[in-house]
Amino acid sequence: MSPETAPRREVVTGEPRRVRPLPRYRTQAEIEEQTALGGAYVRSLMRSQLRAGLTVFAVLALVAGTLPLLFAALNSAALVWAVLGFATYPPLTLAAWWYVRRAERNERDFARLVEGRPTP
Repeated sequence: MSPETAPRREVVTGEPRRVRPLPRYRTQAEIEEQTALGGAYVRSLMRSQLRAGLTVFAVLALVAGTLPLLFAALNSAALVWAVLGFATYPPLTLAAWWYVRRAERNERDFARLVEGRPTP
């Protein structure tokens, strides 16, 4: 025999393997089964969304509450209309933009938690 002979191939046969269903993450099961822990997860998401909404509401209420003081200080109808017509839209747009970004981030973080992915 030569020192470099090919190894003998052996075929192992057996029962075919069964395809297992993909494992569900426990967090998803908790939410779907509406357990106390799943309810806590959903309440956490709702609380963070409510906090973002109340923050925007408070900022806008503060801005709208100070407008009468600004109008009294201006003493000019043209300036009042200029403020109402032009100066109010940038803060409203900025508040809406911030709220949408915050709400999407809350939902993304919640989905990451439910799916079991690590936080980047």
